[in-house]
Amino acid sequence: MDSDEILPEPRVVEENLDEKYPNRPRNSSSTLPFHELYLNLFHPLSQIKKKPATTAPSRRKVGPHNKSATQLSPYELRRDVIARFISRWRKEVGNDIYPAFRLILPDKDRDRPMYGMKEKVIGKMLVKIMKINKESEDGYNLLNWKLPGQSSTRMAGDFAGRCYDVLSKRPMRTEPGDMSIEEVNEKLDKLAATSKEDEQIPILAEFYRRMNPEELMWLIRIILRQMKVGASERTMFHMWHPDAENLYTVSSSLRRVCWELYDPNIRLEAANRGITLMQCFQPQLAQFQMHSFDKMIMRMQPTEEDPVFWIEEKLDGERMQLHMAPDDTIAGGRRFAFWSRKAKEYTYLYGEGIYDDKGALTRHLKDAFVDGVQSLILDGEMVTWDPEQDAPVAFGTLKTAALAEQRNPFTTGPRPMFRVFDILYLNGEDLTKYTLRDRRNALKVIRPVHRRFEIHPYQEATTTAEIEACLRNVVAEASEGLVLKNPRSQYRLNERHDDWMKVKPEYMTEFGESLDLVVVGGYYGQGHRGGHLGSFLCGLRVDDPKSSQPMKCWSFCKVGGGFTAADYQEIRHHTDGKWMKWDPKKPPTDFIELSGGDAQNERPDMWIKPSDSVVVCVKAASVGVSDMFRMGQTLRFPRSKKLRKDKNWKSALSIQEFLDLKSNVEQEHQEKEFNIDNSRRKRVKRTVKKPLTIAGYDEKDNAQYIGPSGRIFDQLNFFIMTDASVPEKKSKGELEQLVKANGGKIYQTNTAAPNTICIAERRTVKVASLLKSANSNIVKPSWLIDCVKQNEKDAGLPDLILPFEPRHMFFIMEDRDEEININVDPFNDSYARDTHVDELKEILNQMEITQQQNNNPLDPHTLHKVESHIQTKIDSGYTAPCGWLFRGLRFFFCSQAPQASGQETSHKTQVEDAALCLARNTARFASAHIATSLKDPDVTHIIVNTNTLSREDIASLRGSLAARPGNKIPHLVSMDWAQESWKNGTLLDEERFSVSR
Repeated sequence: MDSDEILPEPRVVEENLDEKYPNRPRNSSSTLPFHELYLNLFHPLSQIKKKPATTAPSRRKVGPHNKSATQLSPYELRRDVIARFISRWRKEVGNDIYPAFRLILPDKDRDRPMYGMKEKVIGKMLVKIMKINKESEDGYNLLNWKLPGQSSTRMAGDFAGRCYDVLSKRPMRTEPGDMSIEEVNEKLDKLAATSKEDEQIPILAEFYRRMNPEELMWLIRIILRQMKVGASERTMFHMWHPDAENLYTVSSSLRRVCWELYDPNIRLEAANRGITLMQCFQPQLAQFQMHSFDKMIMRMQPTEEDPVFWIEEKLDGERMQLHMAPDDTIAGGRRFAFWSRKAKEYTYLYGEGIYDDKGALTRHLKDAFVDGVQSLILDGEMVTWDPEQDAPVAFGTLKTAALAEQRNPFTTGPRPMFRVFDILYLNGEDLTKYTLRDRRNALKVIRPVHRRFEIHPYQEATTTAEIEACLRNVVAEASEGLVLKNPRSQYRLNERHDDWMKVKPEYMTEFGESLDLVVVGGYYGQGHRGGHLGSFLCGLRVDDPKSSQPMKCWSFCKVGGGFTAADYQEIRHHTDGKWMKWDPKKPPTDFIELSGGDAQNERPDMWIKPSDSVVVCVKAASVGVSDMFRMGQTLRFPRSKKLRKDKNWKSALSIQEFLDLKSNVEQEHQEKEFNIDNSRRKRVKRTVKKPLTIAGYDEKDNAQYIGPSGRIFDQLNFFIMTDASVPEKKSKGELEQLVKANGGKIYQTNTAAPNTICIAERRTVKVASLLKSANSNIVKPSWLIDCVKQNEKDAGLPDLILPFEPRHMFFIMEDRDEEININVDPFNDSYARDTHVDELKEILNQMEITQQQNNNPLDPHTLHKVESHIQTKIDSGYTAPCGWLFRGLRFFFCSQAPQASGQETSHKTQVEDAALCLARNTARFASAHIATSLKDPDVTHIIVNTNTLSREDIASLRGSLAARPGNKIPHLVSMDWAQESWKNGTLLDEERFSVSR
């Protein structure tokens, strides 16, 4: 999903809790103080985590049938601490422990939305609240919490611990605070309800005033939902009630667990142990892949009577559960609800009713169910489907596609599609106890809606050969993988079980065995790796083509797994004293190149010269496209296999060696697939030698004239995958002949030659595979034909190849849109190609539509969002745009002093001053507000032209300022202040330009 996409706020539902929970418990007293949580729960649990062999903080009597305090295991010690806290709560507060559990298990609280605050944001706010200099040691430690402190490495990698280190030096109070648990919850609700920094800072500031440093440390962990107390939610649930975990599994509701199971002697009724309509549950998950297919099949317990297992394609989307219930209060009589695997509700996005105008999916489900279906729960995957390619696209585009579908339900672009693979509830009956085969039969109640709401297909199989065949198709289509399922199994809530098993194409195993990469950067770790480099940036060697000597390294992947303690020690020993801090203003481009230009993607905390570094052998699942690394490709799931002490950077893998190795591996897999497929065919003895096949030649193609001959494609390489249908029909062979006749070279793969141009206009297996890898633009054949025709028109002129235009592109790689769009004007009119009549009509029509749209002014809400975004960037250290320089200031331009009568300078007189007029226009461009009267109470600066004012005029002006009501006296400065500020791109000190008598 798009990480920085602005989402609409979820629908707020006012629910009567007394009506929904008539038997909810009531506390007899106010909640405990917040500090009791860390004194009697968090801190003792943390101590057990650090020192599991110490004495127990228990008050139980030690007798012949009880273990002594020193004999208790860490697990028993933790249970004892939790039991004592719960017992005290029941005794002193009451049976409603929900307020406390919201703080003890913040990651399980679905009633409170995410705060939208991570470590960096909280660090910046604390710096402002405590008024710490960013460049000071404490400011540095907060804003660079993963890095070792300037004076010590204590708390590095632990943000909350680093905050405690800084807060304890300047506490507002040293004794525990007076805030209650209930009051903390109220403040956190307000904090989660806003994303504006100016509203969040006062809330954090109040916490700072009323809590001591240790309380604040635990509060920050609650906000980050990273408690790390050493006790799992399973233990917490079990100590509250024996059925608590089961209820949370089927409801994902911490509120229900606390309010329905407040008495441990009353067990959960059988009717409440299963899933509930309109209540999110924790779904079944697929087990990870075993070592062999045979072993995986045996785990599914096949029998001679029923040896079948099912194979499904693993989809690249978001796991989603759909609930539908009858509701006469909503148009259409049906209410829908959607939840993700993480129990996040997406009903606001996909729709709550058939006639929901904002329903990206439900508005298409009017006829999606057979008559008689009143209620159901479906389990499936929400994917993004591209109608033009008739194929799924990347998972990260799902929310963008859903929002586009909300705006226009008939869009021809990508849209969300729900693929159903299970039904768990139907017309009031829980189906989880039925077998998968029976549940699949129940899916007959669904009427699929083409490319919007479909049943996910499966294939029955009995042998490993059938898995291998499906896996080959997965590799060809560049799909996610497979899921093997046991059709005899029941649905297991919140479990990974052998009844469902994932199979991913580890087709780069041979590849990963021999990737010897150079370590060129390091990243500080968290937790037990805090203060030390925990992961490393690895690069490929760039050789000098003239001397074959290494020059530098290109960033290629980030490796953090697979290293042993001995490996880390060996790396530290070999590189000690050679690491340097990465300076974004002066990146070491002579040694290392990152991607993203000034963005410096995957920028490390520290860097090292390749000649001073070590070589690590890296193993990975596959190679994929990535613009986050300079190579343009990276390893998926890389992990260290071993350190190559026998190699230095000159003998590590180079870019060309990597490309050759990749090409060879892909060729081997193609040959292997070809051999396996042919092994099943009946062999026929050949009596005639197979004729030599020439690329682009087909006896059936009668292409006498394929276009003018020339050199427009000279030194260009092409991989043509389909024929052409527009602007004229040409077969694949004719297109290849056209390219060769004009100097180009034809290859049958996009990796056989550098900078190969891929040509296609429809989706085939090869095209789908290339689209999935997304490592190359795909150009339509119309570009070839346009190039030839344009040069035919320009006969006599030098051969020129046309630049790519948006209309020429079948697929554009990420972040490459701009270089394509610059070749046409805003109305898609080409700068380099002659336009025909139909195109001209389309351009003129688009101009008319654009003009109508531009007549609508920017609404204030959008303008406020843009301003907030720019201000956030400025606060993060970005240079302010020139049009932002005087934002928030109000200027009055004065060319003559006020008259004795107090009459203000006329606007006409001001305009006649040419120099002052120029300064005024510059100020307007830089977002300053221009006042028309000196009496304006909001004026911040009075700007004068000292060449037109005498000393008496200035004295009179100062007298007028001194007589202004209130304490807000504006700066009186010369025009030079505005002009010099503009030239330097920053607000200069007004005292340097103050107008004296």
